[in-house]
Amino acid sequence: MAAEMLHFHEMGFDDRLLKAVADLGWSQPTLIQEKAIPLALEGKDLLARARTGSGKTAAYAIPVIQRILASKQSVREQDVRALILVPTKELGQQVQAMMRQLTAYCSRDVRVADITGKADLSAQRPILMEKPDVVVGTPSRVLAHLNAQNLVLHSSLEMLVVDEADLLFSFGFEADLKNLLCHLPKIYQSFLMSATLTEDVQALKELLLHNPVILKLQGSQLPDSSQLQQYGLKCEEEDKFLLIYTLLKLRLVQGKTLVFVGAVDRSYRLKLFLEQFGIPACVLNSELPVQSRCHIITQFNQGFYDYIIATDEQSLADPAAAPQATAGKGKKKKNTDKGGRVKDKEYGVSRGVDFQNVSNVINFDFPMTVESYIHRVGRTARADNPGTALSFIAHTEIGLLSEVEDALTGDNSDCVLKPYEFKMEEIEGFRYRCRDAMRSVTKQAVREARLKEIKQELLNSEKLKTYFEDNPRDLQLLRHDKDLHPAVIKPHLRNVPEYLIPETLKGVVNPLSNRRKKKKVKSKPDGVIKSSFKNIQGKNPLKSFRYSGGRNRQSKPVKS
Repeated sequence: MAAEMLHFHEMGFDDRLLKAVADLGWSQPTLIQEKAIPLALEGKDLLARARTGSGKTAAYAIPVIQRILASKQSVREQDVRALILVPTKELGQQVQAMMRQLTAYCSRDVRVADITGKADLSAQRPILMEKPDVVVGTPSRVLAHLNAQNLVLHSSLEMLVVDEADLLFSFGFEADLKNLLCHLPKIYQSFLMSATLTEDVQALKELLLHNPVILKLQGSQLPDSSQLQQYGLKCEEEDKFLLIYTLLKLRLVQGKTLVFVGAVDRSYRLKLFLEQFGIPACVLNSELPVQSRCHIITQFNQGFYDYIIATDEQSLADPAAAPQATAGKGKKKKNTDKGGRVKDKEYGVSRGVDFQNVSNVINFDFPMTVESYIHRVGRTARADNPGTALSFIAHTEIGLLSEVEDALTGDNSDCVLKPYEFKMEEIEGFRYRCRDAMRSVTKQAVREARLKEIKQELLNSEKLKTYFEDNPRDLQLLRHDKDLHPAVIKPHLRNVPEYLIPETLKGVVNPLSNRRKKKKVKSKPDGVIKSSFKNIQGKNPLKSFRYSGGRNRQSKPVKS
């Protein structure tokens, strides 16, 4: 069958669309694209399950653009013809970026508007008054515009896309979605794209689709063990911190890494803990402004940061899940926390967001549902790239592990979590340092860190909106992994003494060699006195003593 695979130029697309596809470097469609695009162009309703990283976005974006271009040849009237519903703002911005790339050569004929942002309805009204061909938004935002009559769909809509369909109900959009359907025409084409086929997706299918073609393209919801290595390690709270410290500091985990925690407080606690050891990391959660979140993801993709500590906050959308949470996870019953900080309901990091070239996913706190596990781990091993997932499992999370293993074993026997062979006694010497750092990260320090980070990111967000629009190059200078420092920093913790490195690792990894070289290079311009002192010490002290002393002795008799 592989020999018979269609190329994009054989699918009968508009030349402008083909040129944009060629610019993206795509010659052959992925499996989901090969199956879905011809059916979509025939006008069929689709329900497609394909894992993340398989090209689902382009599988609906290409036929939407092609159909609009075809209809523009006969109908000149400007109207909203396609609506793309997404569960999160981050995914909305990503979809718009993909649509922009695909319409690079036909942007006048296919106009795209993303209304997922936090801007006031009145600010977005002029954009919608121009009747863009494609509107991207969350159900709640689209419904608000429909109710305000900024958007009218009942006569013009031809295509409805629901991306990451399995998440819309879990993000609390069920009522919005049902109300939104009242504003749509009786006949339109629908696409439901999802990584998992849950009961929620079945309910959506009944609501939206008419005689759909159902595509279940991968037997497994995650890649097999040749591409994705999944490990589990049973450990309690203190051991989690000890493990993450040693794994990152000794460079046992290499490449870009996403660390998932169960709550916002946990993300700041872990960031402050790692700061003690000189390990920089970004925090990504629903409290940060959307511009900052998207900028962090963009910079992470460009290689600015190695580590992101993210919350996917399942209980934000599903309050019923909150009581089952382990320590530190039970603060999410409302969209505000104790400090009155408003959390963004339309936020999702593990869900659908396109993190690129992620080598590792670490579940510092085990996810609360099977779907959450699949979405988190699906951030690595995307397309044909290899990846590793490591989950820390406390005794209270054993039941959740069993659920995940049962679900994955049903899909594919390769997908079971293998035990991570790690001798804890090898890193016992680091435990006192770990406890020392944990004592510094108090509740007060975490609270201060949250406030400081939010203030900092709000300022960054305003900068992102104004100054950086005119100065895009300067955007590279804005970093999100700076130390927050509310906890007391103990300088000695930043270095790893030679005697602490386990014997078994000394021959395999030398975490100090690279770091030390870098520090020497950096210290020269900072401290001239230090660097010159080091150079003198580096010489043979006897030779330098004799040489300088000899000159002094000779000069003294001459003067006397």
